[in-house]
Amino acid sequence: MKLIKFFAFIFIGLGVLSCAEDNDDATPFVPTNVTTPMTSVDFKLSNDFDGTLVDNTNFTTLTLTNENGEVLRAERIRYLISKLELTSVETGTVYKLKDYNLLDISDETTYNFTSDIQIPLGNYKLSMVWGFNEEDNVDGVYVDLNAASWGWPQGLGGGYHFLQFDGKYNVDTASPMPFNFHNGTAKNAAGEFEQNFVTFAFDTDILIAGNTEIELKMNIAELFRNPNTWDLNVLDTPLMPNYTAQKMMQQNVASVFSIGTISNN
Repeated sequence: MKLIKFFAFIFIGLGVLSCAEDNDDATPFVPTNVTTPMTSVDFKLSNDFDGTLVDNTNFTTLTLTNENGEVLRAERIRYLISKLELTSVETGTVYKLKDYNLLDISDETTYNFTSDIQIPLGNYKLSMVWGFNEEDNVDGVYVDLNAASWGWPQGLGGGYHFLQFDGKYNVDTASPMPFNFHNGTAKNAAGEFEQNFVTFAFDTDILIAGNTEIELKMNIAELFRNPNTWDLNVLDTPLMPNYTAQKMMQQNVASVFSIGTISNN
């Protein structure tokens, strides 16, 4: 009887040792073919004047009334945005999507663009710059912008325009007048140049869950108000060398953009 118990004890011990050795040697299975889903991001730029769509089909025929009551008609609208970045809500990682995009309201192909890189799926916040910041606003370095006659005069600081908005105002009268609402670097009375860009950091949560398109909406009417009600009868042209006008533009630009529809397909 004692001999049977002895062998039983040996077998149980060997079983325990075997299990222990199996547990010690076990390594978790890590699949080697799993990758983080990545995607590019599409952008759509839409423009309106207090809800009235402004695009290549109608921008020269619309009559628009600004905050000060001047009735105007556009002849050219072009603007530059740059440094488009998405910051991950989960990790804080910043992804630089696009260096810049020049929108020309007369050319619908400039309304849409795709990010230069792919990013992981997740939740993000968007930021961007109106025009170029000081680091990027370097005179003559962008071949495509040079070809588009987008340069800002060297005597006013060089670099590039942020906005060209040209047209006529008081078009409801017998004496329409031209305006050239151009924005870029500001030159003060001492002959010093001040960077005049605006940084946008949107609060909207953006879910990137596949083929994502982000709509960026620009309300052109905001250029003429908030906080400065613009009187075109006083400030129409030339505005590029006008320091006060340039700083007023910078203040008004801060409210022109918002995030519209976000779609994931």
